[in-house]
Amino acid sequence: MKTTILISILFFMGTTYSQTDENSYLALGDSYTIGEQVDLKQSWPHQLSDYLNQQGFNLKSPKIIAVTGWRTDELLNAIESENIKANSYDMISLLIGVNNQYQNKPIAQYESEFEILLQKAIEFSKHDAQSVFVVGIPDYSESPYAKNKELTGISEKLTKYNAIAEKICKQYDVPFYGIQDMSKPLHKSDKMLAEDDLHPSALQYEKWIETFQDEVKSQLKKAF
Repeated sequence: MKTTILISILFFMGTTYSQTDENSYLALGDSYTIGEQVDLKQSWPHQLSDYLNQQGFNLKSPKIIAVTGWRTDELLNAIESENIKANSYDMISLLIGVNNQYQNKPIAQYESEFEILLQKAIEFSKHDAQSVFVVGIPDYSESPYAKNKELTGISEKLTKYNAIAEKICKQYDVPFYGIQDMSKPLHKSDKMLAEDDLHPSALQYEKWIETFQDEVKSQLKKAF
């Protein structure tokens, strides 16, 4: 009887702790991360947090370091100004590079700076690489914006950028969740786009996270 009571107390204490202990989330990126032209609560980091909280992870509202138009170098500068300490966050995501491509910056610059960004993400994580993940750059080539601007070669360039990011992620044992192929046809649909006919709508962000939310869930179960 005493053993049974003790086990029950320990189980209750463990359950109480998991419900009250908040986990932190840092989302690094650009317009896609901040959710340009949609309500911040409908950006994909917030939607992902909502899903994970439904699964019992008790995440705080995401800390987002992202601004529309940022390249890898600008994100690096912003991170430096934040003075983030090592081992500060329970989960960290990174999505960056579309503005490097759009502004025709050297791809070698992206490769070098992306690796530094990933190293910093791992440094900021309480669980090393286990709770860090990268979301690939979406493909906006079929958007009305790209068509009206007569932009060409977008898909081919983004394929190279995403391949570089995936390669570096493998080197650091960080999951890479590619969304280029699935996002490309979504940019043809009005309901999948914000008012600027370029950035995703809240619905498109929902479609994104549906492709990797369970993988992130499994990843966090191992890390926490």
